[in-house]
Amino acid sequence: MYDWHEIGELDNIPRLGSRVVNTPYGDVAIFRAADDQVFALRDRCPHKGGPLSQGIVYGHRVTCPLHNWVLELDSGQAVAPDVGCATCYPLRLENGRIWLGLNNLVNLSAAPQQAA
Repeated sequence: MYDWHEIGELDNIPRLGSRVVNTPYGDVAIFRAADDQVFALRDRCPHKGGPLSQGIVYGHRVTCPLHNWVLELDSGQAVAPDVGCATCYPLRLENGRIWLGLNNLVNLSAAPQQAA
């Protein structure tokens, strides 16, 4: 079961861009694909901890800016030949507003960061 937290409007995230939500348990990157689907991953690449929010978004994937690992946005899984997984979080989109599903978190704030 998740606690749902409203984190902002879809229109505040550019297509093929991202925003970072600061939580007491670490940063979560919210990504917007060209088709307006949204995804949430922990903002750390499983390889060396690079900031995924600063990576390049294309299709439903993001490329880590440090060592070019590619991760699936819907699962956090690294694309072969790389092996690893970033934590994936549930999102809901309601009336143009994004809701992030987390457990027992309060006072979430979105930092205006954009993917490269």
